[in-house]
Amino acid sequence: METIQWRDYLGNAIRYWEPRRILYNLLLAVIVVFHFVRGLPFSRTVLQFNTLLLLFVLAVLANVAYCAAYVPDVFAQMSSLRDSWLRYR
Repeated sequence: METIQWRDYLGNAIRYWEPRRILYNLLLAVIVVFHFVRGLPFSRTVLQFNTLLLLFVLAVLANVAYCAAYVPDVFAQMSSLRDSWLRYR
């Protein structure tokens, strides 16, 4: 039986999830722009530095939440279903 280290599990999860983060961030940006355009002209009046700062903080928090996917991914890789998980995730 092959022994796999924690760093291998985590490295595999990072290789899988990080390229998808670009798509995740693009999707978030499209949603924000859609709602901004939909709310015109009112949305332009609330556009201030503090609003942009809040939007930046929310984007950072969304990316932190995205990292939560690593936890179940690593544990699924450690389970007896590792081969199926890697094939279908």
